[in-house]
Amino acid sequence: MQKKTLVKLCCPFDKADLNATIAAIDFNENIQEGYLHCKVCNRIYPIVMGIPIMNPDEYREFQYEQPLYLRWNKHLQGKNVDQFRLTAADPEKR
Repeated sequence: MQKKTLVKLCCPFDKADLNATIAAIDFNENIQEGYLHCKVCNRIYPIVMGIPIMNPDEYREFQYEQPLYLRWNKHLQGKNVDQFRLTAADPEKR
């Protein structure tokens, strides 16, 4: 996905702007892996092989996305993903 595409995307639920966290780019500076985050509803959408996965929650399966979130642990900056939403880290696990 080209970086300039980011300005055209919005959250499909509340139409808010999305913030991108890039985990991998290719030699042409295209985004290959990362995630999009909506600050309004806190939903998180993965970017896999250059494609943003922005399906409604009921059509997503966490078990398939979880390995990505584990791999992106440093990009999540201590936050967790719970029901496809970015949440603060659990203080009991610190």
